[in-house]
Amino acid sequence: MAILQECPICKNKQTVKKKKCKCGVELDKFKKQGKIRYWINFRLPAGKYRREYVSNSIEDAKAADGKRKAQKKEGRIFDMLPESKISFNELSEWYLNLISTRVLKYYKDLKNNISSFNEIFGEALVGQITPEELREYQIRRKNEGYADSYIDKHIGAARTMINRAFENDKISGDCLKSFRLVKRLLKNSRANARDRVLSSDEYEAVFKNLPLHLKPIWAMGYYTGMRFDEIVSLTWDKIDFKYGFIHLEAEDTKDDEKRSVPILEDLKKQLCKISQGQNDDNYVFLYRGEALGDIRTGLKKACEKANVPYGRNVKNGITFHDLRHTFNTNMRKAGVADSVIMGITGHSTREMFDRYDTVDSEDKKNGAKKLSSFLKTQKDEST
Repeated sequence: MAILQECPICKNKQTVKKKKCKCGVELDKFKKQGKIRYWINFRLPAGKYRREYVSNSIEDAKAADGKRKAQKKEGRIFDMLPESKISFNELSEWYLNLISTRVLKYYKDLKNNISSFNEIFGEALVGQITPEELREYQIRRKNEGYADSYIDKHIGAARTMINRAFENDKISGDCLKSFRLVKRLLKNSRANARDRVLSSDEYEAVFKNLPLHLKPIWAMGYYTGMRFDEIVSLTWDKIDFKYGFIHLEAEDTKDDEKRSVPILEDLKKQLCKISQGQNDDNYVFLYRGEALGDIRTGLKKACEKANVPYGRNVKNGITFHDLRHTFNTNMRKAGVADSVIMGITGHSTREMFDRYDTVDSEDKKNGAKKLSSFLKTQKDEST
């Protein structure tokens, strides 16, 4: 075991006996100023070496070095590894509160994915996770109906957190190794694409069996093609009843581009029912005064009552996100121009097409009118 000093200029770590760093810095000068960082280097019983930061005090470093020597002598290997005392919940609290993490544009998704991972491993000690446990997690989530892409996001978010913890010397490389040994489920991003489109009858059947607080959310997905997160995070100040638009800012959308979504008459009726007495900064969709986060349980029950298959892994099963695909398909069948559809939904894959084609509010309103007419015809034909 050894105590090392870190040069404040080149960051090179070297024995405390050295008075001058190889970069030319006089180390004793910085020691007097308290600017030298001290580390201890020790060998684990298994033969691996570990380096651990202590503080700017040589006395603290000597104390930490003595503690590690005693732990090794007594065979208390797990006490020598910091992750032996850290649970995934505790590590998540540290990671999610880092300033560099909180400023990420995808912070909300990252937090949700880590939360899903912690539903299973939250109380587990970080240092004891094994590759096999992570593979069992993949199997368990698949059996619960999660798509491969979502499972990959759960483990990927946890892996990102583990990497950051390793960089900050909060865990050892053994834990990092467990995550690196587990392969992604989704080998091809296109392999996870869905093509499920709800019929008008299926939409109505599910709608009728949903609880009151979920009906307007279901209608919003069907009549706008908005993403679920965009819907549940919507506030009343974004809804313009006068001109018939939902105005989303860049920070509200997945692709970081603001857009305006027209409000169809059937959707307007649903929104008017829940708009009374609401402030502009209130969430549109509430349940017992709280914003909604997950509607899968209520949607699944409604589908069962409506005799509509539910779930990604169920034959011909539906998910909420299928409403987005349904909206796109219905708009196309209604004769709405591709550029208008893309302007409403926020799809931006046709870069050159978008560059030379401008979509204005009138285009979008005409598109909405065509869709209303198309859906009315569909409904009339089914009765």
